[in-house]
Amino acid sequence: MVGKRIRLERIMDRVSGKTVIVPMDHGVTLGPMAGLTDMRQTINAVAAGGANAIVIHKGLVEAGHRRSGRDVGLIIHLSASTCMAPDPNCKVLVCCVEEAIKLGADAVSIHVNIGAEDEKSMLKDFGHVAKEALDWGMPLLAMMYMRGSKVKNGFEVRLVKHAARVGAELGADIVKVPYTGSVESFREVVGGCFVPVVIAGGEKMETDRDVLEMVKGSVQAGGAGVSIGRNAFQHSEPEKIVRAINKMVHNGTAVEEGLKELAA
Repeated sequence: MVGKRIRLERIMDRVSGKTVIVPMDHGVTLGPMAGLTDMRQTINAVAAGGANAIVIHKGLVEAGHRRSGRDVGLIIHLSASTCMAPDPNCKVLVCCVEEAIKLGADAVSIHVNIGAEDEKSMLKDFGHVAKEALDWGMPLLAMMYMRGSKVKNGFEVRLVKHAARVGAELGADIVKVPYTGSVESFREVVGGCFVPVVIAGGEKMETDRDVLEMVKGSVQAGGAGVSIGRNAFQHSEPEKIVRAINKMVHNGTAVEEGLKELAA
């Protein structure tokens, strides 16, 4: 599996063993939102800030290919739904591992909503993708969320622990879940998962401090980094916020240092 190890090193820092991922797959779900119109400009900014990898859909590979500047790992997202669907929580496969390899991917990702009405089909797709990824030596990032009629609070530690564990047990190399709000509670999530766990950034937060405190808390709890989209690419200065996050994740800098980075 040396191929998988080599590819993982393209999306995770060799020294820290952690990663800063900027997902930019939102266009399929929500349309051409702010920050995702000029893909080359946005990718240039987050790459310059030190992001280890980006997540995009297959059709954006050519649009985002810059041919210059700092390199950044490429994770191609395999599943999708739109906000206009009768059930937006139902994700379907729109790409495969072999296609992602042809497009130059260093890893692939899928999105699974545990508790959703169509959970069984998403879990079936997960199993299929995990086998393909194993066959090809391709790292797999699983974006795991708890959503559905039985889910009252998708940030509840009991539920997030379950979602993370499902991702690990079904073959993901990295699991992405929501942050549970505190170092103590997120430590439970990390402790119940035997593969690296990164946090989702969620919707745009009110302040930079909110973002950086979430990042710091997840790292203190043993998390393997972040997968933050809107709070990075919709920031007024994406390069600066990614650089601040990068230093916190890989070097353990404090929140106050991150805020100074942004103010410089």
